[in-house]
Amino acid sequence: MYNILICDDDRDIVSALDIYLTSEGYRTIPAYDGEQALRAVEENDVHLILMDVMMPNLDGIRATARLRESCNVPIILLTAKSEDADKVLGLNIGADDYVTKPFNPMEVMARVKSQLRRYTTLGGRAEAQAAGDVLHSGGIVLDDAAKTVTVDGEPVNLTPIEFNILRLLLQHPGQVFSTAQIYEQVWNDPAYGSENTVAVHIRHIREKIEIDPSDPRYIKVVWGLGYKMEKIS
Repeated sequence: MYNILICDDDRDIVSALDIYLTSEGYRTIPAYDGEQALRAVEENDVHLILMDVMMPNLDGIRATARLRESCNVPIILLTAKSEDADKVLGLNIGADDYVTKPFNPMEVMARVKSQLRRYTTLGGRAEAQAAGDVLHSGGIVLDDAAKTVTVDGEPVNLTPIEFNILRLLLQHPGQVFSTAQIYEQVWNDPAYGSENTVAVHIRHIREKIEIDPSDPRYIKVVWGLGYKMEKIS
């Protein structure tokens, strides 16, 4: 059974999400501000977090940033704002996905299932065996069986989405992937309006694996086309 933390200062939203999630067999843990969410993660085995952005005491953005210091569970932001800047900010500080209020409960359920599947299997053991358990380029070593990444021997802490993007690029060195292709293969959703989402995650990966993210050695932009992993022996 998966434990899902629902954090929103609107108790009606927490209650509604609880009904939908428990009907699907999930166990829910309620929280009503960021501080409660942080305590809940410390006290429970949480597999996914639904996090509202605008909350008292500690908002969802700052709570997500603090969680990402030590926690890699998927975080889906719930936001009443529709501007791209707010979505990009959330992704920038470590969120894996977002849902804009008012939301369709079925959309939330689909995103929850997708993130849990990605978090628990990161693509599945069969795929890992087909592609090879260990992928590398230059100083990057991605061990798909152990779900670890090191750069020049130093461990790198990636979220599930970041891990899957990096693995996709490492599996196909030199191949250019458009943002739509990356989104469809990693998120398993249609790539409508995916450019900002993919770009933010690529930037976040670069900040973790590159010595100089502004002049990347590994993940290159092919202008007008997309991204590729450089072939480095």
